[in-house]
Amino acid sequence: MEHKRYTTSQFARKAAVTARTLRFYDKVGLLSPSEHTEAGHRLYSDADLWSLQQILALKFLGFSLEEIKVCLQKNPEYLQEALLMQKAMMQEKRNQLDTVLQAIEKAETLLKGNVGDWEAIIIDVIQVMHAEQDRAWVRKYLTDEQQQKLAEISRKSYSPEAAQKLAVWSESWTEEDQQRANQQWDAVFSDVRKLVREGKDPTHREGQALAKQHSELIKQFTRGDADVEAGVKQWWNTYEALPLEEKPLPAYHLSEEEKAFLQKALAHYKRTPGRQCSTS
Repeated sequence: MEHKRYTTSQFARKAAVTARTLRFYDKVGLLSPSEHTEAGHRLYSDADLWSLQQILALKFLGFSLEEIKVCLQKNPEYLQEALLMQKAMMQEKRNQLDTVLQAIEKAETLLKGNVGDWEAIIIDVIQVMHAEQDRAWVRKYLTDEQQQKLAEISRKSYSPEAAQKLAVWSESWTEEDQQRANQQWDAVFSDVRKLVREGKDPTHREGQALAKQHSELIKQFTRGDADVEAGVKQWWNTYEALPLEEKPLPAYHLSEEEKAFLQKALAHYKRTPGRQCSTS
């Protein structure tokens, strides 16, 4: 019987992960594809699905990449044994992992009775684990209080349609995406403060380069959707109206002078969208 092979994008859809995640795992030696085409493109097999499920399970439990590599070298031979092992490990974090445990227990029941498609069972476990993991990594950056405050601001800012779009988009948003976004926005706010301290003109080269960066980050987030863009504008208006001590993201607080600088830079940039940021 011929074994199926999947391209990176096909396998990513099948396993409910991103293609970027698969490329990253290959780069760091966690999950290499079974084969490559003559042109060098990755090809994954059904057997790789099980390895991926183990990686995600261990990552969710807080293991470092090096620790995961060690665990994979001691990989249990049978699927049922591995699920039992994962269940035992997860007991220590039961309060966070109730949903994951229910999925694994369902898989155990099906496997013991030899009922159902093992591949579908593993995919189901991956999806549940992914959803829980997405919530877990957010806690690294925001306290429960901050999350609640941001959610409150969002409810006041986005229309139901925009909120639904953001909910769908967030399903593929990873911790790596968040880290990159944090770095980009930190750079924007840092540059605003720097240019104001130096007395720069917001309509000149440096101010317009900043405005371009700001606009492109907003566009990346909204994907050019007018409804979401309107929500983002309202979100920032609501956020800025909060007293400083109530702002969940104090690092993104700007003084009145800094806000005025940014607003003037953006207004000038929007009036001349085709300009090259090279004027002095």
